Amino acid sequence: MPPNRPAYLLSALLLAAAAAAVGARRHASPAANATFAGEPVYLWPLPKSVSSGSRTLTVDPDLALDPQGLGGRSPAVAEAFQRYRGLVFAPWAHAARAGRARYDVTRLTVVVASANDTLALGVDESYAIYVAAAGGVDSIVGGAIIEANTIYGAIRGLETFSQLCVFNYDTKNVEVHNAPWHIQDEPRFAFRGLLLDTSRHYLPVDVIKQVIDSMSFAKLNVLHWHIIDEQSFPLEVPTYPNLWKGSYSKWERYTVEDAHDIVNYAKKRGINVMAEIDVPGHAESWGNGYPKLWPSPICTEPLDVSSDFTFEVIFGILSDMRKIFPFGLFHLGGDEVYTGCWNTTPHVRQWMDERKMTTKDAYKYFVLKAQELAIKLNWTPVNWEETFNSFEENLNPLTVVHNWLGPGVCPKVVAKGFRCIMSNQGVWYLDHLDVPWEDVYSGEPLAGISDREQQKLVLGGEVCMWGETADTSDVLQTIWPRAAAAAGTTTSHHTLPQPSSLSTRTHPHPVAAAAAGWLLHCRASVEPAGGHIRPGRRDDRAVTATPLQVPAEPPWGRRGSCHELLRSEAAGRPGFVLRSVKQAAKQE
Repeated sequence: MPPNRPAYLLSALLLAAAAAAVGARRHASPAANATFAGEPVYLWPLPKSVSSGSRTLTVDPDLALDPQGLGGRSPAVAEAFQRYRGLVFAPWAHAARAGRARYDVTRLTVVVASANDTLALGVDESYAIYVAAAGGVDSIVGGAIIEANTIYGAIRGLETFSQLCVFNYDTKNVEVHNAPWHIQDEPRFAFRGLLLDTSRHYLPVDVIKQVIDSMSFAKLNVLHWHIIDEQSFPLEVPTYPNLWKGSYSKWERYTVEDAHDIVNYAKKRGINVMAEIDVPGHAESWGNGYPKLWPSPICTEPLDVSSDFTFEVIFGILSDMRKIFPFGLFHLGGDEVYTGCWNTTPHVRQWMDERKMTTKDAYKYFVLKAQELAIKLNWTPVNWEETFNSFEENLNPLTVVHNWLGPGVCPKVVAKGFRCIMSNQGVWYLDHLDVPWEDVYSGEPLAGISDREQQKLVLGGEVCMWGETADTSDVLQTIWPRAAAAAGTTTSHHTLPQPSSLSTRTHPHPVAAAAAGWLLHCRASVEPAGGHIRPGRRDDRAVTATPLQVPAEPPWGRRGSCHELLRSEAAGRPGFVLRSVKQAAKQE
């Protein structure tokens, strides 16, 4: 079955992104991305180069794949073609076909130069598309062509081709408007990420796969899987099997096979998975299985810096995870480390005194030792920016610094010769519901960096879906459509045209991934006692002041269930967030 590809209002995304475009940042958008003969063009992110015409072509519902080149016959290309074919022709499934209908586009030729399926940072994702019909000087007889150097470029091209295909409910045909098309494209940044937090709220594997599908529609290419945090440790680690005793329940865990499945599923969509274990802070859940990792029963994080066992466990985790995650980057966290209880735990205090260390020195020691272990396993370490802010002169030169605290960090990082990923929380934290996506689009990884060589050290950017306030019931509609604005910034080389040059018509588009049906389902199923949920956008939803009743039997063990609805006051205005009853009870 093809993945669900819900309809959404792309025009809203285009209009708002256009309003927020920064003219000096990239090349001006080509006129081809505005309107043609009164018809709006829906391509997102905007390709690097586009030319088109004025014809409307029909696409054969039996569209055939014609694979060419060393990589054209790759199973990954064939599978991607079938996947997109299912998406394009989904509305056609029950439509009556004309008996002897003739179609302009009957085959899709995919030419891939290389059969190498290695998916690494910086893999060539460029492609070219030509779409025309039989007859005419510039035509391609009976079909369309995608040309790419790699399998992953071909997959990006299939996404763009699918966006050119529109179902006409009057003629009941799939059509390509404004043909002939010639598109050339390559992403602006090598790293275009989305962080997904499965520690604060467990997300079933199927939901993670839906997130991955939605990422592919926006040409995002790195899933930053924040698997573990202080709240729960849901991942199986064979070398230390008691670690996942820190999970919320036995139903809320990921086996080694689950993790392999997620990585393989993502690879087929051209998406790398960058795993994270956050050390030494955010690690309280580790001690549920191995209490010796805690400095003491009343000092449950950071991890015990004085114990060799701590680093044995870290190396065991990394060694097991290296068998699962082939991506060259691994995230070691390092943020929000509150070291006060190291000072008040006698054996840790003695260990620091013997080495003439302050708590800051011990923090540095821990981070650098964890980096050494990751590098030993042929990983490039990624750390949150506190590590750079605290001891930049001591970080391993391989370190990728991950910005989150605010703007102006990447310029300092690259000036010191380190690589940087931008996730400025003011614009790219998706759990900040008060941030409109105009602001998301304004996020610029190269802001403040004019030196061309230093610009090359910025790998790209990442939007972050932290899990404290989102679960299976609303995670997708919290990610989208704002993540698409960031995808436009990190993928497209163009600013967007002014709102006056864009159509305000609505149009179905896969980048939405907002799963409107889920939203309606959860509105109906989590209605609070004596109240109701007001229809509207995700940021505008509200509940009445009627207190919610915590059920006697909390539902957190039921995967995919809609959880308790709780009030919040985001940015001083009424709103709401979803949290599990279990987490709410923990905070009472």
